[in-house]
Amino acid sequence: MYATVASVSVVGLTAHPVQVEVDIADGLPVFTIVGLPDATVQEARERVKSSVRNAGFRFPAHRITVNLAPADLRKEGAFFDLPVAIGILKASGQLEAPLEGYVFLGELSLEGTLRPVHGVLPAVAGLAAADGTHTYVVPHQNVGELALLEGTRLLPSVGLSEVVQAIVEGPVILVVPAYHPPAGVVDSPLDFADVKGQATAKRAMEIAAAGGHNILLTGSPGSGKTMLAERLPGIMPPMMREEVLEVTTVYSAAGLLMDGQSMVEQRPFRHPHHTASSIAVIGGGATARPGEISLADRGVLFMDELPEFHRDVLEVLRQPLESGTVTISRVRQTLTYPAHFLLVAAMNPCPCGWYGDTTHPCICSASDVRRYRSRISGPLLDRFDMVLSIPRLQASELSELHAGETSAAIRERVTLARERARGVLEERGLRANADLSGPQVRKLVTLDRDAQAFLTMAVTRFSLSGRGYDKVLKVARTIADLDGAQRVRAEHISEALQYRSAGVTWDA
Repeated sequence: MYATVASVSVVGLTAHPVQVEVDIADGLPVFTIVGLPDATVQEARERVKSSVRNAGFRFPAHRITVNLAPADLRKEGAFFDLPVAIGILKASGQLEAPLEGYVFLGELSLEGTLRPVHGVLPAVAGLAAADGTHTYVVPHQNVGELALLEGTRLLPSVGLSEVVQAIVEGPVILVVPAYHPPAGVVDSPLDFADVKGQATAKRAMEIAAAGGHNILLTGSPGSGKTMLAERLPGIMPPMMREEVLEVTTVYSAAGLLMDGQSMVEQRPFRHPHHTASSIAVIGGGATARPGEISLADRGVLFMDELPEFHRDVLEVLRQPLESGTVTISRVRQTLTYPAHFLLVAAMNPCPCGWYGDTTHPCICSASDVRRYRSRISGPLLDRFDMVLSIPRLQASELSELHAGETSAAIRERVTLARERARGVLEERGLRANADLSGPQVRKLVTLDRDAQAFLTMAVTRFSLSGRGYDKVLKVARTIADLDGAQRVRAEHISEALQYRSAGVTWDA
């Protein structure tokens, strides 16, 4: 007796069709699963035995062999509990209805109910893109994250007996309706109105949000670096459908969709501790899971106390910052995850934190300061579009009772600036000015005569590298978008250079 059931395996974010072949033969009762299964898949034998019995079916007392094809693809996770159980019922004659057109995935409890599994969104999205005619039988708890896949045919189920009954009697298919993004950003309790003073810093954060520019904040303890970084997602524009799908796919694969959370519709904010390893930040490990830079995709990655991170962690950031992706290579496989994040880093100016402060004396020697700052390599520093020094607030600013501008008001300007740049960027598959490549910057960013002369003078004065030159143009283009200007003017170049020149005097 033989049966074949369709399922799927997710490797990274890529879906691979899997055929679950079940053969029931005479012989001593043995239940074997082959086809490169991991420990979780092997343990499915005990879950399937109990769930089949407790769902009211008979578990065959014969020799059962389950093959997960293709045999050279590593199978991981609890996806295969349901298809294995369905295959056994089909091969033993307890389920006579045809199974063509169905794809099964889900974890079974011992009593026969279905539990949610990680990675359902990339699994279904990958197969649905290739063939939209299948019906996907999934745990009902996973239906929410599939709301992004318009037109996909679903059979959400509570348990094994319900699945069998639906297939025999004719299923009630759920066709996913069109997804409508939320009307706006859910206001966070962290509002820019709470930040006293720091007008220049707020302006810089607005520019960073409008253009997707990486920014490094330096300043003494208590100057407000963390407050500013935590409020940055609140002024970024709402995510578009493609961005919601991309981010939710990563979180689904990582198993980080919380109970009751169907998708990630607000921009992520990730804040790894400085003791985090390179694998935790970049991704990898035994199962090559997404790291912090992928979990911050389309959102903000905040790295506080930047020089305290391990050197290898900082240096591996360089390639993802340029490409927007991270590739994790292993002996058996190579996985690519999205990593299009806005990097906000913060650090003190010296080990004691008071270098250059007017109220606290610095106890660090010049060599201490140089050694501390040298932990940030020149190539990494060059990848920050903006470097900003934040002074401590004066007593008069701390006692100010008047609330500052709200995040909602700033977000309106940021969203409008992004709208102005959208046409040119979308033609090239880009989302923000920071994504422009060097040749695209020189071709698309038009300067008036005064701006061109001013920038030529600045290249010599500040010894800008080729990457630095391009970044000044990108930031200036974003400033022009905020001003509603078609051409980049000299004042836009001047303001962009203010945020760049701090990196030139890094060793001061």
